[in-house]
Amino acid sequence: MDFHFTECDLVWQGDGRYLDEHVDLASQSSRAAHMTNTTSSIRWSTLTPLERVRVEELMDDPALDPLEHHVALAGLKRLNAWSRSARILWPDIARMAELMNMQGRPLRVMDVATGSGDGPMKMAMLARRRGLNIEWTLCDCSARALEVAAHTAQSIGERVNLVCVDLLRAELPVRADVVISSLFMHHLDRDTGESALRTMASAADLAVGIADLDRSKFGLSLAWVGSRVLTRSRVVHFDAIASVRAAFTVDEAQAMAIDAGLHGASVTRAWPARWKLWWQRSSIETTNGTAR
Repeated sequence: MDFHFTECDLVWQGDGRYLDEHVDLASQSSRAAHMTNTTSSIRWSTLTPLERVRVEELMDDPALDPLEHHVALAGLKRLNAWSRSARILWPDIARMAELMNMQGRPLRVMDVATGSGDGPMKMAMLARRRGLNIEWTLCDCSARALEVAAHTAQSIGERVNLVCVDLLRAELPVRADVVISSLFMHHLDRDTGESALRTMASAADLAVGIADLDRSKFGLSLAWVGSRVLTRSRVVHFDAIASVRAAFTVDEAQAMAIDAGLHGASVTRAWPARWKLWWQRSSIETTNGTAR
């Protein structure tokens, strides 16, 4: 298949349409039954920077048909498995789990905006293979997503804690050693992104880990191809492109971490077209003051 990309601007029309001058990617996004097929007419120029354009994704629409939502979650699960997203944060989590297990207790990990829970459950399977003891808490603001996450955990025999909370509106009600999130930050603007980082850090006794998309032309092409090869979900077709356009670059993520007070956080590129943020408390102590 040949791809030809030319310069064009994407524009959010405010009435549910995400348009360029050639194509309506999804009309009336609040009604999945009226969504049109997405096409390859998303274009960019190799000579101009990819500006950040953030729109509401179809998956975030509370009026989205439940069946469409489940199909989209399944499509995202395949997309994440193909991109090996769970392995971005895993090395750091495994290292910390080894340290905690040596002290005779499990590592407590809380995954924020967990969606279907496929990311943390993939890491749970990796932990079993290495004999690591990790306790998982899965958080999401969507009760529907948590139902799917519960099924994902049950399918591999993993016991998890489920918490329904919107961290943009409330503090996280439980604490963990490590608070993580994958593919969530691109849903936020700069200010809410900083707020989310601060909220996650306030609930983390040891560290915060973030994995997200890196806004780039290469990432956009991967999202277009991958979403269409791996799923027929029109929600995923739309959201995959919208996600890359809304993503922060490595430099933007680094600046946001500094402004959120996560000094010393490292932000590095990860395959494929992702970045990883890892922040660890400079003086790691248990809640009772015993040094780790």
